[in-house]
Amino acid sequence: MGKQEDFVLRALEERDVRFVRLWFTDVLGYLKSVAIAPAELEGALAEGIGFDGSAIEGFARITEADMLAKPDPSTFQILPWRGETPSTARMFCDIAMPDGSPSYADPRYVLKRTLQNAADKGFTFYTHPEIEFYLFKGRPKSGEEPVPVDRSGYFDHTAQSMGSDFRREAITMLESMGISVEFSHHEGGPGQQEIDLRYADALSTADNIMTFRTVVREVALSQGVWASFMPKPFTTHPGSGMHTHVSLFEGDRNAFFEGGAEYQLSKTARHFIAGILHHASEITCVTNQWVNSYKRLIGGGEAPSYICWGHNNRSAMVRVPMYKPNKGQSTRIELRTVDAAANPYLAFAVVLAAGMQGLEEEYELPREAEDNVWSLNDRERKALGLEQLPKSLHDAIVIAERSELLAETLGEHVYEFFLRNKRAEWEEYRGQVSAFERDRMLPVL
Repeated sequence: MGKQEDFVLRALEERDVRFVRLWFTDVLGYLKSVAIAPAELEGALAEGIGFDGSAIEGFARITEADMLAKPDPSTFQILPWRGETPSTARMFCDIAMPDGSPSYADPRYVLKRTLQNAADKGFTFYTHPEIEFYLFKGRPKSGEEPVPVDRSGYFDHTAQSMGSDFRREAITMLESMGISVEFSHHEGGPGQQEIDLRYADALSTADNIMTFRTVVREVALSQGVWASFMPKPFTTHPGSGMHTHVSLFEGDRNAFFEGGAEYQLSKTARHFIAGILHHASEITCVTNQWVNSYKRLIGGGEAPSYICWGHNNRSAMVRVPMYKPNKGQSTRIELRTVDAAANPYLAFAVVLAAGMQGLEEEYELPREAEDNVWSLNDRERKALGLEQLPKSLHDAIVIAERSELLAETLGEHVYEFFLRNKRAEWEEYRGQVSAFERDRMLPVL
């Protein structure tokens, strides 16, 4: 047994841990959890805990149900909302088949496999998400519009604001779990918040996002409010995205930085951006996986609708932030499409795969969008060669069904299940009669 396992077993005694929660994520990005007693942990670390994979969305068919959850000791943390003594801990798990081989259905493995492909070429992938969400007064009731906890706006500071109290408690809890927070503030919509996590390798960040969502919901419930990462809960207010800053490092060197180049961007960075743009429509089904996601993407404001890049242009899909002198290590690009409700393991995997394809094939970067893309008319956009992102989940599915990049990155099993599930979601959605239809037609037809 290694040092990390020894540390975990010692921590169980020192912190009076009575329950250990083993966490993993299904293909759609829902967190799963099983609690074990501390006495069982040594065996779980060595051999894993068996469970019925056919009961988890997208994991296995009935005929191949047996699977193992193998805890990753590097992810051991005490859950602060469960009390100090006795305490409850958690660890993320890798999912394995009975013979010990990685499960083809585990989203964490999909990301690890993609990261390994990049590592084989000498690159480490770093991400830094800006996560937006809404706080509502109580759990929203079916058929009713939710009520935000405040009427504040972007960066507003309001005396005795519930939002600022909430953010303080959530951040304190995240920091106690080893998750560093860079910024937090009120966002543009009423009751809308943003908390930005500090840069980390993509696997750690994906684990941190899953923890973040849990912490945010737990703190909200403890304060008598409801937190939601739904991409577009209101027609007239901004959607919630997860603008994600990404960069590649070669050892300790930022591979995106080249002093003296335009915007200080290296060829590596330019090919990487070109890859994301080239494959943008194919990966949208994963970065924006819900029918509601497309209400955000076609809604204007801070959400991009067109496939383009720009220097410090917040209407572009990929933004190159302003370069700060002597800050070459922080050179990065910002992808503005990703949902706050995406499966972070799969989203990071497809973004990295698209960028690496651009790097390997040396895709040419198209010219940048210098204007506010939203203020252009269709003729001007056409003249600039701007293509639109998929307008609906259906459009995204149709494109994803033809994508070799997506099939290869996700693996056959995850790819097939994911698309099958999304088709079912679309079919169910398009059969629903909406409040819009009733309000528009019942009075006159």
